Amino acid sequence: MTDSDNPAPASVGDIESFIDTLRAACDSQLINQSLTEILALSDPDRRELVRNLVSSLQDRNAPRELTQALACLVSDKVAHQALRVIAGK
Repeated sequence: MTDSDNPAPASVGDIESFIDTLRAACDSQLINQSLTEILALSDPDRRELVRNLVSSLQDRNAPRELTQALACLVSDKVAHQALRVIAGK
């Protein structure tokens, strides 16, 4: 499969694994707490942590869906909105 067979999503809303991650954070207190801790970091610290986490997961051949969902959190706008969503605001 090539990249042309799997075009980039138009927005994070098109990344099903990202939406599933937010749903899991809304349904699970443990996941909510963990994700909130990441999202509550300063933007530069969050971006660095997420990039390192994604790189580490890729090195360990983690599922693409997981790394793709987490990589969305590099974006300040996405991370701020995700925090509002999982905080119920």
